[in-house]
Amino acid sequence: MASPFQLRLAAHRLRLGGVLAWPTEAVWGIGCDPLNPHAVRRLMAIKQRDFSRGLILVGASYEQIRPYILPLPEKQMQPVHESWPGPHTWLLPASPDTPAWITGASSLVAVRVSAHPLTRELCLSFGGALTSTSANRSGHPPARNALQLRLRCPDTDAVLHGPCGGLPRPTPIRNALSGEVIRP
Repeated sequence: MASPFQLRLAAHRLRLGGVLAWPTEAVWGIGCDPLNPHAVRRLMAIKQRDFSRGLILVGASYEQIRPYILPLPEKQMQPVHESWPGPHTWLLPASPDTPAWITGASSLVAVRVSAHPLTRELCLSFGGALTSTSANRSGHPPARNALQLRLRCPDTDAVLHGPCGGLPRPTPIRNALSGEVIRP
C-alpha cells in the first residue's frame, strides 16, 4: 500500500494536471482530475481513445460522485447504493455541469464508489472523484501488473504500487435507468 507521503504527492500531481497509474479492482488503471481538460486530453492521448466513448469516474464515497449525477427516484438508486462501495460501475444521468469529455456522446455518466483500498485512499487524498480507465491502448488488453503498465502506458507521470483487487475482469457496468448490463 502507498504511504501517506506517496498519496499526498500523487494527489498534488493530479491537481497539477498529472496522469497517474495504480492498481484497481481487476486491472491497473490510469486516471486524472476529471475537471482538468488538459489532463483528460493527455489521458486520452496515452490510451489513443476517442472522446466520444466517455470515461468512468471513481470515488471513495457517494458524496464524491454526487456532483456529476442527477438524482434518480429511490427505487432506481437502491441497487446502486446497495452495491457501493464495491466493484460495480453504474450509468447514471449526468449533471448538466458534467463536462462532455467525461460523458462522451451520452447523457449518462459512468460512476463507481470503489472498495479497493488504494483507489479509495487516492480519491480521499485528492479530495474528489477521479477518472479511472484501464491502463492500455484502446482495444488492447489491460495491464495486470506494473511491468505491463510501463510497457503499455509509458507516458504516465507517476505510479502508485500495490495489488489489484482480484477480480478476473474489469468491473461490470449497468444502466441504472433500465437495469441493462452494458459490460458483464
